[in-house]
Formats: sequence, structure tokens, C-alpha cells
Amino acid sequence: MSDQHEEFNSQVINGKTVLKAGNADISGSQFICIKSEKLYFENVTLAGTKITDANLSDLEINGAQIGGAYIHNIGMPPQGHPAFILNEKQRAVRFENCDLNHSTITNCDLSNVEINDCNISGLKINGILVEQLLTKYAESM
Repeated sequence: MSDQHEEFNSQVINGKTVLKAGNADISGSQFICIKSEKLYFENVTLAGTKITDANLSDLEINGAQIGGAYIHNIGMPPQGHPAFILNEKQRAVRFENCDLNHSTITNCDLSNVEINDCNISGLKINGILVEQLLTKYAESM
């Protein structure tokens, strides 16, 4: 094998396997009971990918298209789960410069959420337009 492709082979280092792949199609692969921290993906398509029962703390997604994504059952592990820690609190999640138009948020804990400098035209909470609520609030001041 030529030296230029050698960097893309699997390497075992201290009992860990480090995979370096380039220009590869690993569609249909399955990763089960895998520790895969600090992964780096650039210029990839993960369309149709499912992530289940995962710790995604400190995950950063930048410059991605997530149209049609279904994000559900997110938060701290429930009581009875092996990773459950009593009185552990969910760390804050940030959305910045995201296009979430026509999205739906259902049955979510939004306590202490702040929405700042956002286009809220058409935004409804329980069927009530937020713009109208803010207008009424401003009029009452």
C-alpha cells in the first residue's frame, strides 16, 4: 500500500482503535456499545442517522442542515436508567443563528428558557400568538 493512503488505515494505540477514514462510504454501519468521544466529522452526510441512548454532552453542530430531524426524549437519564444520578440537573443547551421556522416543540420543559433577538412572527404558545401577547403587555405598561 502506498504511503499516501497509509494514514487512513485503522490503528490500535494503547488498546484503543483510532479510525482515520477519508473519501469512504460507511453507510449502513452500526456502532453498538461504543465509546466514541471527541469525534470530528467534516463535510459528511449523516442523513437518516439514528442516535439512541447516547450521552451527547458538549456536542457541537455547526453549519448543518437538519430539516426533517426528529429530536425527542432528550434530557437527563430517568430513574431506573444505569446512568441516573439523583438530583443531577440538565446543563443548558444553546441554539444560535438557527433557522427553526415551521418547527414544533411539544411536551418539553422550557422553564427558565430565554429567547433573545429572534424573529417571532407567527410564533405561538398553546395556540396564542406571542407577538399579540407582547403587544398587550406593552400596552399595559
